Amino acid sequence: MAITLKDVAERAGVSRAAVSRTFTEGASVSAKTRAKVERAASELGYSPNMLARSLTTRRTQLVGLVSNNFRNPVFLQIFDLFTRAIQERGLRPLLVNLSDENDPARSVQLLRQYSVDGVIVASSHLPDGFAAAFSKAGLPVVHAFGRAVPEPEVPIVAIDNVSAGRLAAETLVAHGYRRLGYIGGPEQASTTQDRLLGFSAAAQEKGASVVASFAGAYSFDAGRHEMQRILQGPRAEAYFCADDVLSIGALSAVEDAGLKVPEDLGIIGLNDMEMAGWANIGLTTIHQPFEAIVRASVDLIVERFNDPARKPEARLFPCHVVERRTLKPAV
Repeated sequence: MAITLKDVAERAGVSRAAVSRTFTEGASVSAKTRAKVERAASELGYSPNMLARSLTTRRTQLVGLVSNNFRNPVFLQIFDLFTRAIQERGLRPLLVNLSDENDPARSVQLLRQYSVDGVIVASSHLPDGFAAAFSKAGLPVVHAFGRAVPEPEVPIVAIDNVSAGRLAAETLVAHGYRRLGYIGGPEQASTTQDRLLGFSAAAQEKGASVVASFAGAYSFDAGRHEMQRILQGPRAEAYFCADDVLSIGALSAVEDAGLKVPEDLGIIGLNDMEMAGWANIGLTTIHQPFEAIVRASVDLIVERFNDPARKPEARLFPCHVVERRTLKPAV
């Protein structure tokens, strides 16, 4: 038979209300009573019934984790970090796949059906205002990997993609390249636009030229297809692929064409996903601090629970280059 709150109360010699308070975040209970209850619960193998508690507190402890790019393997790494960070805070993640879904109204309706306490949107290329739709519907929300703006409608946790683009151009020039190429994801994505903006500006300042092109998605196949197209005509000396998975697709196309990296052309990516460091890939890339972004996002959603009127802020984290073997030595 399942161990009940009453069983724990009898074993600990306290009231059922004291047991309930012990397992309710923020409830008042003495250290002595807490120790007795936790010891009794451990001896009996008792775990609180989260569903029953939600009926009392009107809080489900559910956090909707929303994304629309499940085809990019970097999100396996990100979802692993998110689910562990959410669970460490005593909350429960609800993973929602919004692939091919761009209507925020339907997404809000879906999350409301599950009675989530809040939402973390983990995407860099949903339409403008998508995350804000949750806030307007009365749901606490944080946008991880969102676009940095001076006065955000919702809390943003991300990198400065313009600065990341600048860093890519500066790195390529430092390695001796002057004819630069840019391969972005979908042209309308804010990450694609911002990374190109910074890349082009820094290249111009350094006296380098830039030719830009765009893949249909942030995916291996899209990166491979775009590089195959590029290799049919004049090519740049080195390419900044605005995502590691694009870079890995591009590397595959270069190899199939009988060319070598970095001898025939250089490639630098962005993200520093685990695959980028595999021995058979060795991608030089710009490290995006996923763990710091994830933890800050979870911190912010908890703060929104406690202070819904808190003014939205943008928390931006710096990037750095991880040198591997897809660029020739710096000059």
